[in-house]
Amino acid sequence: MTGPDAARSLLVVLGDQLDADSALFDGADPARDVLWMAEVAGEATHVWSHQSRITLFLAAMRHFAAERRAEGWRVDYRELPAEAEEDAVDSLDEALAGAIARWRPERVVWVQPGEYRLRLALPQVVEAAGVRGEERADRHFMVESDWFARWASRRKTLRLEHFYREQRRRFDVLMDGDAPVGGQFNFDADNRRRFDARGPGLIEPPRGPRPDPVTREVIKLVEYRFADHPGSDHGALSRFDWPVTSAQAEQALDDFLAHRAPGFGAYQDAMWTDAPWLYHSRLSAAMNLKLISPLTVVRAVERAYRDARMPLAAAEGFIRQVLGWREFVRGLYWWAMPGFAEGNALGAEGRLPTFYWTGRLADGSGIPMHCLDQAVGQTLSLGYAHHIQRLMVTGLFAQLLGVHPRAVHDWYLAVYVDAVEWVELPNVIGMSQHADGGMMASKPYVASGRYIERMSDYCRHCRFDPGETLGEQACPFTTLYWDFLDRHQSRFAHHPRTALQWKHLERIEPERRERIRRAAEDWRRRLGGDGSHA
Repeated sequence: MTGPDAARSLLVVLGDQLDADSALFDGADPARDVLWMAEVAGEATHVWSHQSRITLFLAAMRHFAAERRAEGWRVDYRELPAEAEEDAVDSLDEALAGAIARWRPERVVWVQPGEYRLRLALPQVVEAAGVRGEERADRHFMVESDWFARWASRRKTLRLEHFYREQRRRFDVLMDGDAPVGGQFNFDADNRRRFDARGPGLIEPPRGPRPDPVTREVIKLVEYRFADHPGSDHGALSRFDWPVTSAQAEQALDDFLAHRAPGFGAYQDAMWTDAPWLYHSRLSAAMNLKLISPLTVVRAVERAYRDARMPLAAAEGFIRQVLGWREFVRGLYWWAMPGFAEGNALGAEGRLPTFYWTGRLADGSGIPMHCLDQAVGQTLSLGYAHHIQRLMVTGLFAQLLGVHPRAVHDWYLAVYVDAVEWVELPNVIGMSQHADGGMMASKPYVASGRYIERMSDYCRHCRFDPGETLGEQACPFTTLYWDFLDRHQSRFAHHPRTALQWKHLERIEPERRERIRRAAEDWRRRLGGDGSHA
């Protein structure tokens, strides 16, 4: 088919595939092929997405489209209208079907999506249109899905450390010949420090870009079209400064290496009141939209170590998160789906409390626990919290409370700007909620309020005492922790990595255990409420 309204290939660019070096462009011809991109309301409402998350995706997409047009590509870009229309195309499926009918391509090409739902949907749309479809591997990642599947099939258990060491060798990262730099692969023991009573002191915060006219136009659209979404009551878009281009992502990497990288390792798990960024890079959002490659980031951090600009423990800790954990969870996602998403090994059936979405209890009062008020409030204001705030504050509380893991997953996918399902779902279902039954982590990551007290100053500003289980001053985390041990005693009491925790439970008298159960149920009633936004 020839003519101005026809294309040899329709090249599908999804919102998290903004990679100018993508396999999508292999063999493509700007004169004969068309890049297709679409903003559809269904992708913003599939989960009740944070305003900053919607803004990041749309602004980055529009910038990517403009850059490709400047290179001479024909770009078919569908912008989301400011007004919702009754007959509007609100799903990616419908939008793609319309584009195929309009361009009449010989084939439709796309790169493997970051979500199982879309990986099923795209070929169905293309097949229904009677056009040849072609899915290509996403070479943004350092570890191919097929490589991970072969690796996983040879192992009885899937553990990050084994995977990570193999990737260090494969890519020759922080290696001296066949040996790891410094004589060991893992410096985790050096990377768990907390701040003393003086706190973190002055840390240069991330220097994000000011929104340009394109991004400002998106902000206006989101403020109007998605006015009731998370972030709206917390002025989130007035603070929007996330990288939305590859050049800005490179600047963010340079800023991290210059100002925060040396302290990252030691204090990567630390938390502090009103200090959302600390030593963290804030690069995950740019990487997950493919604005910058993980290999670029890993090599830059390795150079920083070798140039004596970053301690070895800090460099290793950061690289382990990118080359190790990020690649591991992506491989695990595709290896274990679709069953992974339905995991609920601990039988949790509770609803997510309303305050996760609004920052307030159902009766309008504030969140009484300072740590949760900080982590949730920060999330709603910025669309961001670092990994320990996610795992050991918001995620831990949901697990102790007994919230259904799917509800927890929906919240994390909705509220964080860096959330794409391939990375978010394994971290929530597997790591945070232990809903996969131990495939990803051999034991549940549960702790009392003492952990939060040790790693932050949050408890100093809270009316609850993390050392108390019962009474008016008892910390809800601590009460619910002992209740969790009680509820799951038969499952974990003889587990080799958890037996000690459950051994402590056996020392508690039956009458006191019953009081703990009642106190835990009281907290579920007080903090509960329908937190769904389906």
